[in-house]
Amino acid sequence: MEYLKLIAPCHFGLEAVLKREILDLGYDVEEVTDGRVCFIGDAQAICYGNIFLRTAERILLCVGTFHAESFEELFQGTRNIPWEDYLPVDAKFWVTKAASVKSKLFSPSDIQSIMKKAMVERMKNHYGVEWFEETGEEFPVRVFIKNDEVTVGLDTTGVSLHKRGYRKLTAKAPIAENLAAALIMLTPWKKDRILVDPFCGSGTIPIEAALMAAGIAPGMNREFTAERWKHIVKPKDWYDCIEDANDRIDHKLSKESLDIQAYDLDPEMIKIARQNAEMAGVDRLIHFQVRDVAALSHPKKYGFLITNPPYGERLEEKKNLPALYHLIGERYKALDSWSMYLITSYENAEKDIGKKADKNRKIYNGMMKTYYLQYNGPKPPKKEKKDE
Repeated sequence: MEYLKLIAPCHFGLEAVLKREILDLGYDVEEVTDGRVCFIGDAQAICYGNIFLRTAERILLCVGTFHAESFEELFQGTRNIPWEDYLPVDAKFWVTKAASVKSKLFSPSDIQSIMKKAMVERMKNHYGVEWFEETGEEFPVRVFIKNDEVTVGLDTTGVSLHKRGYRKLTAKAPIAENLAAALIMLTPWKKDRILVDPFCGSGTIPIEAALMAAGIAPGMNREFTAERWKHIVKPKDWYDCIEDANDRIDHKLSKESLDIQAYDLDPEMIKIARQNAEMAGVDRLIHFQVRDVAALSHPKKYGFLITNPPYGERLEEKKNLPALYHLIGERYKALDSWSMYLITSYENAEKDIGKKADKNRKIYNGMMKTYYLQYNGPKPPKKEKKDE
């Protein structure tokens, strides 16, 4: 069995969550760095990573690492990679993205151009061909350069993993599906506890929670670039992985046994959220309702608020934030024994909520620095075991 080095990029600040997911799948984690987790697996690990990981951005097959401080070293290092082991003669190949941090080589377009030339040189020598038609399957390449150390990976995913395929309609400022999943996984919420999102927008947080509760793998209903790399990943590996994913779904789960509630002030958003939940196959598991956060209340104890309230990115909306976050604080205070977890870029959120968070975790949502404020309520009493 040949073992491969795989790289799973993620949002900055969520590496520990992704690492736990990879370990739970049974793979060995080799290295954790800013924004990515490297792990070791066989060819089928490409299938499992793409289909099962909720918090990853994509899965890269690492094909080479080397040191480069000049474009000549970049060219030679790229040419030394055994591209013929991965790319057939008719492959369509290009460097789709180049990122550089604290390195002498920093121009993405130059890095991409030089690496493509080096790949062509290697392929020409191996295949004895002067011109490549590139009419076959796609092999996009991604490169990271940090401290002059170059890491080269083949993108097995294609469209980012946060695109599950269910969100056809979105709110003004939607939260990415993989980020929503990570926010839930950073809480102690389990499917036997209440979850309420009072600013549900297009429904991403409640939908991701329902997918987790039902055991539905996030990548079950989409395609991946590596599905067509039959010389690297056998079709049977994909079929077996999907079969395993189907076996893990809890079909007995219902709205009666699961308490996930999604509120929004905008009726159009509730309509969109319900349609997205239907696309994800979990509309029967979520209770949607048009409701203002001012009316937020719940008779049960030990529930969870997990939400992505407005950030006030537009100037005219910023002036409303102090009152909004004060209202959030007031409504949370009235919820007996509840926990609250909210993500925001609003720096005065804690002050206006009126309570310091138990934990304030910094997460980068793209280039935007956000704060994940975690207010931990008490644990519910343990249920007494029934006498046999």
